[in-house]
Amino acid sequence: MKAFHEIRSYSSDIMIWHRAFKNISFLAHWHQEIELIYMRSGSAEISVMDHTFTANEGDFIICDSGEIHFSDSHGRENCMDFIVFDPTLISSIYDGSHFIHPLISKSDLEAYHLTEPLGRMIATIDYELAEKKAYYQDIIKTSLREFWYLLKRNLPTCAAKNFEDKKRVHYLQDFQLLLSELEDRYAENIDLEYAASRMNFSPSYFSRLFKKLTGTHFISYLNTIRVEQAASMIRNSDQRMTDIAFQCGFNNIRSFNRVFKDTTGHTPSEFLTLPGTDVESMSCFNRKSHAMSFVENDPVTVIKNS
Repeated sequence: MKAFHEIRSYSSDIMIWHRAFKNISFLAHWHQEIELIYMRSGSAEISVMDHTFTANEGDFIICDSGEIHFSDSHGRENCMDFIVFDPTLISSIYDGSHFIHPLISKSDLEAYHLTEPLGRMIATIDYELAEKKAYYQDIIKTSLREFWYLLKRNLPTCAAKNFEDKKRVHYLQDFQLLLSELEDRYAENIDLEYAASRMNFSPSYFSRLFKKLTGTHFISYLNTIRVEQAASMIRNSDQRMTDIAFQCGFNNIRSFNRVFKDTTGHTPSEFLTLPGTDVESMSCFNRKSHAMSFVENDPVTVIKNS
């Protein structure tokens, strides 16, 4: 199970997905799909790669293929639309958007006359996915491509990559590989020094970079992967808690119980009795609030603040 390299399932034979959530937070993750976020109301702290900003009502965010992104809605009220789709719906030879900044403000959307096309695209995707009438896939592609190329026409893009840009792309690719390695080797005794050496950085520099790109510290990130795996095992096996703890990388049951509660807001025993929790679809936890509820019937893993 890939916890933070998000792999999505779709409810139709076209690789596009749309859902709106209130007061949502999600930990750093990345995926091959493009993700579009529209702030229907309120505000949220959002980070896309090395851009961190506050998105407000009416703003629009683009998370390009492969870009690491996360959101924090703790202490805020908001409603966000998420549209996620395979880049091949835009072009069979898609090579990135190259927009200068992932945030397009409400005023810029209005100035570029993109507000109405955005609303039309969202409505079209919703209707066609729900009805699935003849040629619905083609209608969705047409609507998506129309809006995308209006973005390309109006938004400033980066010039050809210079040497520093290429270095940045390289280390971000290495960073993605590291995240994937953590997902596969979470049960092992992996520490900050090892992870830093994988990136050829000093531990102090790597620690700052990791916090910047993921919004959390290295050990917290690794422990969240471990807790997710443990949560799945608690729900789907009859193993003892001690055995689960050791298999998920914890050295003793005391630290397992503490980290599990810090991450989910519940002890492992309490978690076992929670009703209606689909552990298999979980990919991140909101660790900043013990009052939380699980998003149901959704292929992407998110936890929303209560």
